[in-house]
Amino acid sequence: MAEKFTKFDPAALLETDDDIAVFMADALETGDSGYIAKALGVIARAKGMAQIAEETGLSRQQLYRSFSDQGNPTLKTTLAVMKALGVQLTAKHAA
Repeated sequence: MAEKFTKFDPAALLETDDDIAVFMADALETGDSGYIAKALGVIARAKGMAQIAEETGLSRQQLYRSFSDQGNPTLKTTLAVMKALGVQLTAKHAA
């Protein structure tokens, strides 16, 4: 009998603000812009893409496209989504 696998959705595990903060911090630590954008998309789906669209004034389609695997969100879009998610960007000296 062949094993049956289901698709894993990390958005299902992001239940609290602390979960979201840890997930985003881990993404930022990679320094990989594509991975960071994808992580923001996962968080937006966890919070509700329609709600994020309403708060940012962007369409759901634009958000899905911007934070997809092929997406390349602008800094303006990224900051608007982060604000709607209640996530702040911080800087520290790189050792």
